[in-house]
Amino acid sequence: MRESTFLADFVRNAAYRSADAIAIVSGSSILSYGELATATDAFASGLIALGLRRADRVGIYLDKRFETVIASFGAPAAGAVFVPINPLLKPSQVGYILADCNVLVLVTTGERAALLSPMLVHCSDLRHLVIIGAMPDGLSVPGVAVHTWDEVLAAAPRAPHRVIDTDMVAILYTSGSTGRPKGVVLSHRNMVAGAKSVASYLENGPQDVILAALPLSFDAGFSQLTTACHAGARVVLINYLLPMDVLNAIERERVTGLTAVPPLWIQLSQLAWPVTITEHLRYIANTGGRMPLACLSILRKQLPKTRPFLMYGLTEAFRSTCLPPEQVDRRPDSIGKAIPNAEILVLRDDGTECAADEPGELVHRGALVSMGYWNDAAKTAERYRLLPQRASGLVLPEIAVFSGDNVRRDVEGYLYFIGRRDEMIKTSGYRVSPTELEEVLYSSGLTGETAAFGVPHPILGQAIVVVVTPKDDGNWLSADALVKLCRAQLPAYMVPAHVDVRPGPLPRNPNGKIDRKTLSAEFAAHFEEGR
Repeated sequence: MRESTFLADFVRNAAYRSADAIAIVSGSSILSYGELATATDAFASGLIALGLRRADRVGIYLDKRFETVIASFGAPAAGAVFVPINPLLKPSQVGYILADCNVLVLVTTGERAALLSPMLVHCSDLRHLVIIGAMPDGLSVPGVAVHTWDEVLAAAPRAPHRVIDTDMVAILYTSGSTGRPKGVVLSHRNMVAGAKSVASYLENGPQDVILAALPLSFDAGFSQLTTACHAGARVVLINYLLPMDVLNAIERERVTGLTAVPPLWIQLSQLAWPVTITEHLRYIANTGGRMPLACLSILRKQLPKTRPFLMYGLTEAFRSTCLPPEQVDRRPDSIGKAIPNAEILVLRDDGTECAADEPGELVHRGALVSMGYWNDAAKTAERYRLLPQRASGLVLPEIAVFSGDNVRRDVEGYLYFIGRRDEMIKTSGYRVSPTELEEVLYSSGLTGETAAFGVPHPILGQAIVVVVTPKDDGNWLSADALVKLCRAQLPAYMVPAHVDVRPGPLPRNPNGKIDRKTLSAEFAAHFEEGR
């Protein structure tokens, strides 16, 4: 088997093994690995023909389609850096990303380019627009050449720039808890090591059909492509509007693997799954936050033959931990142990290791640690820090990712997520984990989506506010009943000061997670005097 060192090697090696195997499904169309490899190399040559230099940035602002995949592998094949941009972002947000990381080439559709054009004039490094589909009338940006997708792919073959595996390959923008999104810089080594690690414990192979339900701009979303290509599996692209669209695609395409974030799992758990799905759906995987135990229980009852993988990761280190399916019954609230080729530490603020069951910060070391935040030395210094020397003879320091997440490790080495440090609620002198409070409400069986957060309070410091949706929009749900439930199961300092019941869904950030920041802003002045 050929070894993959660079991102585009996944595609080329899969094509070498089985050129006719289906790589990508989009609607009723398919693309084989041979066709994907040919198009990837053609796009790379087209970028070189445009004058692209090594490490220049290529922005990709598209929904999920063949061209998105081709450009994502083709830019690295040329020696460039790809920047996937969530298609849900608005023009001003896209403009910020393009300017922040100095994008030279932007790949998008004519319709999206027309909406972006007022922003593009502020992107001083942008030199080329590559348009997919119909060219919009009158599209013109000073200093920017406009090309069709077919023109770029028709360029004569050209040699790519030379790169090594520690060179950067991608910049993924992640929404922080405060301020503008940050561009996480990933190397070829990061992405290749991550794909190999995840594919190993998910046991991905050529027989797998993986549904790409998450945004490809999200590290876990793009991982569906890399793990599939590494294994020679098939990827089904879906741009869904409703959870039922996801369920229908799983059944129609006989999907064997699905990774999603908790808000989508909550919605899917409220649907009636066809009984035949568990016969072919080999595994489900959760990422992007803890899946409520009540939700997990419902899914396992509907999918008795499907193996659940509970994962934890962060964009800065791609993926960190996974709980094997055989441990789910014993410790369903655990995020597991470190994945292959990674080590997870639990450290105190002074850098020493925590004792068993002592809360501390999750710190990730190894090949998956990314290269820092693009053009942001201050934030990079906050998150990427030196580890104490682990061997006395070593001279060079080692950089690890300090996640900002509080966890604990039990005596058997299994990790448990407590909460993000910047989301911990500080009330009456206590620190409260929003996920712990949310779990109590989920377990009641009354709520659909649930978000707990702290807001300023003149006496308590922060007051706890909870926003919930009914499990079924037709069901009556009482805020008073939920407060009473909390009083019965929680200490007084953890009881919400205010519960807001509203129709769903709750607001999401671009990666599909419930947006606590937006919700908390609604209640920022709720406890001011006189209100």
